[in-house]
Amino acid sequence: MMPDLVRAEGLRVSLPDIARKRPFRRPPLIDILHGVDFRIARGEAVGIVGESGSGKSTLGRALLRLIEPADGQISFDGQDITHAPESALRPLRARMTMIFQNPLAALNPRRTVAASVAAPLIARGETGDLRGKTLRALDRAGLPARFAGRYPHQLSGGQRQRVGIARAIVTEPDFILADEIVSGLDVTTQAQVLDLLRELRRETGLSLAFIAHDLSVVRVLCERVVVMHGGRIVEEGACVDLFANPIHPYTRRLLAAIPLPELDPHWLDPDMEESTA
Repeated sequence: MMPDLVRAEGLRVSLPDIARKRPFRRPPLIDILHGVDFRIARGEAVGIVGESGSGKSTLGRALLRLIEPADGQISFDGQDITHAPESALRPLRARMTMIFQNPLAALNPRRTVAASVAAPLIARGETGDLRGKTLRALDRAGLPARFAGRYPHQLSGGQRQRVGIARAIVTEPDFILADEIVSGLDVTTQAQVLDLLRELRRETGLSLAFIAHDLSVVRVLCERVVVMHGGRIVEEGACVDLFANPIHPYTRRLLAAIPLPELDPHWLDPDMEESTA
């Protein structure tokens, strides 16, 4: 087995309960994650699934240290980053990035596509060949150079998501967290984005944590899946095994509630085509 790139042990996250906020008082904290253990190996794609409010996005943001954990430990490439200050995290930010669910909200409307994609390079102090690296990232994300000067409002939803992907890969990261990135796209565009992620993984060997509520998407993209419910991981395992034989009652309900169409077997096993040629 490949060594773990990202690991969380006993992770607990507490956030303000906005529903109980009172004037001039701090809202009470409510536990969102309850002692979660999570790992992802180098080059692995792991799906994180569950209903809204199950803690999927909170887990993802905590892994990237965008949320401060209340308890537990988070490590990246063997380095403990649980309570690391931003000054210590800054050199790692280029190696662990995120693709957001809503690309329109995630992109600065006053910045061109090129400026948005180049922003992570500038943030880490790079000055050489910014244009070349930006255009290469756009090309790898499936956007020609003519899109570099456009603004987010001039793009379709799928094109904006490709800009988000280009921005995430421009620093050549080791780990990408993708948070519900195809949920707002039509079926054709979803397939194109999934194809793109699969190709990027083949080219670079990056690790991918893919947050989704659509199990059929996870089924075609990930080797392993974790199922979250109520801020806990209730089941995890290889996609093939979990889909064929779910054990936890919640996992069974989740699978029963979502239609899983028959898929091209080559989607499930990219090596099948070579082995059957």
